[in-house]
Amino acid sequence: MAAGPPLDRTETAPAAHPQEPTMTTTHFIPSETTDEQPSAPAEQPTAAMRPGHHTEPIDPVRLRRVLKAYTTRFVAAAIESAGDGYHLELGSDVVPRAGDVVLARVVEIGKHTRLESPVSRRQLLFPGREILVAYGDRYAPDQFLAHVPSSLAPTDLVAGGGLASEVIEMHASIDGATRIEPLGLLADRHGRVTLDRFAPLGSTATLAAPRSEGRPPVIAVFGSSMNSGKSTVLGSIVNGLVGAGLQVAAGKSTGTGAGNDPHHFRDAGASTVLDFTDFGHATTYRLGDQRIREIFVDMVDELAATGPDVVVIEVADGVYQEETRRLLEDPAFHERVDRVVFASQDALGAVAGMQVLDAAGVTTAAVSGVVTSSPLATSEAGQVLSVPVIGTFDLREPHTALSLLPSGHLAS
Repeated sequence: MAAGPPLDRTETAPAAHPQEPTMTTTHFIPSETTDEQPSAPAEQPTAAMRPGHHTEPIDPVRLRRVLKAYTTRFVAAAIESAGDGYHLELGSDVVPRAGDVVLARVVEIGKHTRLESPVSRRQLLFPGREILVAYGDRYAPDQFLAHVPSSLAPTDLVAGGGLASEVIEMHASIDGATRIEPLGLLADRHGRVTLDRFAPLGSTATLAAPRSEGRPPVIAVFGSSMNSGKSTVLGSIVNGLVGAGLQVAAGKSTGTGAGNDPHHFRDAGASTVLDFTDFGHATTYRLGDQRIREIFVDMVDELAATGPDVVVIEVADGVYQEETRRLLEDPAFHERVDRVVFASQDALGAVAGMQVLDAAGVTTAAVSGVVTSSPLATSEAGQVLSVPVIGTFDLREPHTALSLLPSGHLAS
């Protein structure tokens, strides 16, 4: 494999989105003199309304009791090991950033009624319950477009895996987001607690060197959109290759942090599984092209270093999503990926997706995904595509999974 250009590790800072003022419910006590108008009580200050920038200690017992999100699982492990030494940063001058960990209180239940725990248990949410989640931007056409707010004002829980952000747009068919009130950013003696600092493969970690020789074949799974069947396709490929006697490592390089997909890949038989949360991010939306490229390259290299026969990696969202499209065009991607499998919701999406992949110059081995749930849609796609259209669950057959590999890597 030819060595790629050196990676520029400079990250693009995500843009902040201003927070609109939120009404606070107050209760009036009437004056005993009916001629007098009752005076409005003082508004209860939120973390963002308190002047300046100051800190408050947090009791270790309280910190251990809060519901912790999947996105914060590495921080949660550190708290369980030693819960003292933490405090909260709060005040009107505190500006959250993507990756900051925040202690918040549930205000009103909306779309997300449960919070995924560090071990992927679905924890039921109640108003008033304190939760530990991470700030981050979200791009989910079926749910929310959301950006990190510019203050600690009340905001939204925009993902069940634990993502605090302010909704900009939402799909017409879903409930509004669950509302939360930030109580302060979690901090310790080193400063703000960030996902990057606690992640095993964060920016300060020593990562695996790329293998110049003997690199295993790499299959990347793309899709036409969110919920096109990418993760199920990847799991089926893993299962089929493992059934053929191969050792398979799997990853997910972009998306919104949640445990479903990594656990799916492990259950399918993957020997090693990584996703972008292992690299210190709750979400990859708005990280910038350079960081997206860096995560993908480092993930391939880390998985390849474990000695598998094949590496399979999912790239989230659709090929029209800007960051996904740019990754497809990146030379570093082409140097590491041998084959692509494309998941689509329907025949027309499959055709459009193949046009994007062909223009990017990748080698597509097959089309699969939700489209193959319908025999008619499968037939439509098969009549106009130049690559095979393979049923998602047919990929679990060893001979079918092996057909996706480059010819020189086919098992005997």
